[in-house]
Amino acid sequence: MRKWLPLTAVCLGAFMLLVDVTIVTVALPDMAADMHTGFSALQWVMDIYALALAALLLGAGSLADRIGRRSVYLGGIVVFAAASLACGLATGPAALIAFRAVQGFGGAAMFATTMALLSSAYQGRDRGIAFGVWGAVNGAAAAAGPIIGGLLTEHFGWRWIFYINLPVCALAVYVTLKAVTDSRDPHAKGLDLPGMAAFTTGAGAVTYALIRAGENGWTSAATLGLLGLGAVAFAVFVLVELRSGHPMLDLSLFRSGTFVGVMAAALLLSGAAFSYLMYVSLWLQSVEGMNPIGAGLVLVPMSLAAFLVSALAGRLLHGAPARLTIGGGGVLIGAGALLQAWMLDTGDGWPALVPGLLVTGAGVGAAIPALAATVMGAVAPARAGMAGGALNTARQLGMAFGIAVLGSLFHSGLADGLADAGRPRGTAEALASGGAGRLLATVPEAKSWVEAAFVSGLRETFVASGVMGLVGALAVVLLIRSAGRSGDAAKTGARAAGAVAVSDRV
Repeated sequence: MRKWLPLTAVCLGAFMLLVDVTIVTVALPDMAADMHTGFSALQWVMDIYALALAALLLGAGSLADRIGRRSVYLGGIVVFAAASLACGLATGPAALIAFRAVQGFGGAAMFATTMALLSSAYQGRDRGIAFGVWGAVNGAAAAAGPIIGGLLTEHFGWRWIFYINLPVCALAVYVTLKAVTDSRDPHAKGLDLPGMAAFTTGAGAVTYALIRAGENGWTSAATLGLLGLGAVAFAVFVLVELRSGHPMLDLSLFRSGTFVGVMAAALLLSGAAFSYLMYVSLWLQSVEGMNPIGAGLVLVPMSLAAFLVSALAGRLLHGAPARLTIGGGGVLIGAGALLQAWMLDTGDGWPALVPGLLVTGAGVGAAIPALAATVMGAVAPARAGMAGGALNTARQLGMAFGIAVLGSLFHSGLADGLADAGRPRGTAEALASGGAGRLLATVPEAKSWVEAAFVSGLRETFVASGVMGLVGALAVVLLIRSAGRSGDAAKTGARAAGAVAVSDRV
């Protein structure tokens, strides 16, 4: 049993990392009510975590190669634990958002080192078993996240979704110190600090612009200024990477159409499949009157469908063209979102979403695992680590941008729905911030127009998600070479990476 202690240590960290993505979704209405905060703050609670992961993944991997993977992994756990405690103790939205960002820093350090730690700890058949167990644990964590979040929020309060990390972190540190040996790359080069700074500035500026656009307007000076800053920062990032002797991301990888197609699919499909879930959770709890446990259960069918289809696709579609697995999955993701837009109407409850969630989950199970295998097959073995980091970065960035864009559309749809019902458009901010439940408790006759407003907002997000999914599928068809195979590269490792990719945002 001692042989599997390194696997236990890595799985504990990955479990926390993935649970903290999904566990927050069902707690948002309670956070809003407790902190009396606005809609944009709720977006940032979700968004900043994904943004921090996206901005620091590649840099954390480079740092781990240089100073030691175990050291960076342990540091990530400690930072994650401290930030979790601070999140639980936060008394206002600004502090909560700031500490969620720090959580993302710790999560990036863990996420960037887990595969390398397993690879150095196990060889041969044991390595295959370790990656398989790792993927299964991560899938279970993702499916359990909404349920755990609902239970903790309902019975102990939303702060316990962060406090629960502390004993898990303590156990992970103990097992890591006891069983995991350090490893590093003897040929690792220096850190690309200018590249990290430019990329982080660009991603942050664009995300902030997209969130503020819902309130300030897409053509406001603030929105355009932030978008311009983001564009300049990304341009600087490209120049830095082209001139650097040890770039964080080798831009020559983008000469491959397959690599470009995978990055585009990762960005678009992640945003399309997962970014609207926080707005669904707001509707379920604020308007439909469900408790956090019930809201978590509504989202589980998508996770289970993704998990089951992923397992079946690994066997039935192994060796199939990547265009089929990724492109077909993208079509299902888009179709699932559009199906939810079509089926949801005023007066309908949560059952109207289930068919679309199942279709989307099936698309996630088909497409997301194949992304990892395809990107590994599109690059030279020496660039496999960098390519994997770029893939995870694209997926996290897609989530961050998706939450921001869909948030603006959700807010706009709410306002349009209110206007159609003859109500002031300004009420949209209060409804989006979790105020619908309080309003309905005092004015029950408002039920009809509040429901109509939320349906309008959700339809906007579903349609946009559907378009993103279909555009992602189109990018795959146009860019990924027909010869690319979804299961040809790094069979064991890619399958495990695929399982984690599924669970990472479900």
